Amino acid sequence: MPVEIRVPTLGESVSEATVAKWLKKPGDAVRTDEPLVELETDKVTLEINAPASGVIAEITVPQGSAVKVGALLGTISDSGAPAKPSAPANINKTSAPPAAPVVAAPPPPPAAASIAAPMPGPGVRKMVEDNKLNISAIPASGREGRLTSEDVVNYMSAPKAAPAAKAPVAPSGPRTRQNEEQRVRMTRLRSRIAERLKEAQNTAAMLTTFNEVDMGNLMAMRKAHGEAFEKKHGVKLGFMSFFVKACVGALKAIPAVNGEIDGEDLVYKNYYDIGVAVGTEQGLVVPVLRSADALGFAEIEKGITDLAKKAREGKLTIPELTGGTFTITNGGIYGSLMSTPILNPPQSGILGMHKIQERPMAVNGQVVARPMMYIALSYDHRIIDGREAVTFLVKVKEALEDPQRLLLEI
Repeated sequence: MPVEIRVPTLGESVSEATVAKWLKKPGDAVRTDEPLVELETDKVTLEINAPASGVIAEITVPQGSAVKVGALLGTISDSGAPAKPSAPANINKTSAPPAAPVVAAPPPPPAAASIAAPMPGPGVRKMVEDNKLNISAIPASGREGRLTSEDVVNYMSAPKAAPAAKAPVAPSGPRTRQNEEQRVRMTRLRSRIAERLKEAQNTAAMLTTFNEVDMGNLMAMRKAHGEAFEKKHGVKLGFMSFFVKACVGALKAIPAVNGEIDGEDLVYKNYYDIGVAVGTEQGLVVPVLRSADALGFAEIEKGITDLAKKAREGKLTIPELTGGTFTITNGGIYGSLMSTPILNPPQSGILGMHKIQERPMAVNGQVVARPMMYIALSYDHRIIDGREAVTFLVKVKEALEDPQRLLLEI
């Protein structure tokens, strides 16, 4: 009896997905829990695994099609699976007719080889597909020979001279702007990002206030204790744990920044699930660090590292991307000196970190060079007053300039 492959529940507020890529084709043998198809939602790329062993009998939805939760994607026939093992048994019993089955026998070894080969993550496979690369030609450096996103980036950047050599072949006609353009369909994730950002601009009364932080004391603390911290906890002491701690303290002092508007109600939240923006090949995603107020510095650093790794490998789950109360985004890693971050609805506040740069500052009547960072708070003026926004940012600044305040929770 055929086993149906259906679209599973995709998570909170997600009812539709796009069939990004079929990993199997009709006639392929599959095993239980083996990846069959990738679905792209407006939040993540999900792998749908085989519900049973057998042979792909039918694919009912082609790549690129939109599907609803519960939709039939295809079927697996359990009758095809035993047919292959039974063929060798017939060969032993009869001597004349087995010529045809002998030809069918070689396919199992390639199938076994492909199953044994480590499969790259969905994010890496999407990079390969989007750039029309030959995956077998890319040297893999990951564990057990797995292909990583860095391998793909290195492969694309190394042979850049090759396309230039082929360019002269093109002059079969006059150059036009049209034939120098590349039109690519917007992914569901990118489309959703655009939709949500525009929604934030259209809905919220969004303003941004700025301040600057002297990072000298914080950098000195990291330099003095970073090695011992990493040796004890197995993770580097970064800036993000300090920013998360500083923001949680400021959110407790100014509850409106941790709230949201729901219809005609203002919702103030007494929990602190901090979203940390992560850039990936597919776009910006914001995984959520749950109950950040209850975490120590090491737990925050480990949590952020794990979420960022999963984001870049395309392995984030829907629960890890929903329900945040406040967001921190770090444009400084790309060299941004100042920006106005856009709200992540339905949240009412987002903090932007930026590049640390030495600037001349007046300290005790003298001009000295200090490592300074601009910080920006974008907020929804419908729920947060200007006084509250400025006070929030000042509290973050004070905590970062005197890190001992974070340890003493003052």
